[in-house]
Amino acid sequence: MMLRVQTEPPSSPAAGSPALLRLRGISKNYGAVAAVEPLDLDIYPRDFVAILGPSGCGKTTLLRIIGGFVSPTTGTVEIDGRDVTRIGPEQRPTNTVFQGYGLFPHMTVRQNVGYGLRLQKKPKGEIDDRVSEALRHSRLTDFADRSVTALSGGQQQRVALARALILRPKVLLLDEPLAALDLKLRHAMQDELRRLHQEFGGTFVFVTHDQGEALSLANRIAVMNAGRIDQEGNAESIYAAPATRFVATFIGEANLLPGERKSGVVTLAAGPTFADAGPDGSVTVVVRPKAVRLLGPDETLEVEITGTVSDVLYLGDHIKCSVGMPDGQNVIVHLDAAVMPRPAAGERVRLGWPLQQQRVVRA
Repeated sequence: MMLRVQTEPPSSPAAGSPALLRLRGISKNYGAVAAVEPLDLDIYPRDFVAILGPSGCGKTTLLRIIGGFVSPTTGTVEIDGRDVTRIGPEQRPTNTVFQGYGLFPHMTVRQNVGYGLRLQKKPKGEIDDRVSEALRHSRLTDFADRSVTALSGGQQQRVALARALILRPKVLLLDEPLAALDLKLRHAMQDELRRLHQEFGGTFVFVTHDQGEALSLANRIAVMNAGRIDQEGNAESIYAAPATRFVATFIGEANLLPGERKSGVVTLAAGPTFADAGPDGSVTVVVRPKAVRLLGPDETLEVEITGTVSDVLYLGDHIKCSVGMPDGQNVIVHLDAAVMPRPAAGERVRLGWPLQQQRVVRA
């Protein structure tokens, strides 16, 4: 799968700003089952943060704790310096867009967008002005008087976003907001979300199991695994330098090569050795397929292995080449589709990569 890595964040937190949202020691147990292990997380003004992980990892529970829909077993939630741990969602400066949108089918687009302001009993003139502004920002002006049931999935998603943003929450929470859309529409809505974040400002926190969505949208990602945050950082650092084997396998395609570290030297099961400081014991070397190169007769790199090509697949923008190693493992190599001549199954090849393109993690 082609991943769109966000190398320039859609919106960076203000330098030196205090955290807008602070989680301290947050956990959630359901009987003997720990849905969320004790964790800390800081989210800053204008952040666009993805909480990323597989089903059952605790990411939705964590979002619902932030929104006030679930009470934590331990820990505190602070928003803008205020402890909101024990107050309900209606009293928090947050708003949530759920996967099912939650639109009122008997109302028009305009009525749906203005619903929260009417509940707050705002003056009619203010409601009209703010609804018009929200419709304009969300590119919904031409649909204002249509029933939401007459809209496409992407248009309904924009209505749900406009209805949430019009209340000017300090933190907008998004629960798998694009999961119900097809691939093409999902990519279009990713662009819409980035644009709305830039135009409305504010702080967005969304949960997703889709690695490509997290990489293309968020300026910061928290990767969750079994109720814990395994790694937190910007998209590029998490992709290029995964902290754990789980992060390496969950985000993008990766070669995982077993090895042993002894006295500052790692020996791979496939044969190569290299210096790497750290405790003795079993390790895994993580190398992205794009970092691996097939070497010509006169080329050398810091880590080299000779193997046999087992499979070659043309995937449009690149060639996926599988190379069998002496230890029985396969190494995946991504080659430019224009490379000629292409390697063939059964061919003996040398491949390698520079040390700075690999990551050594616990086995």
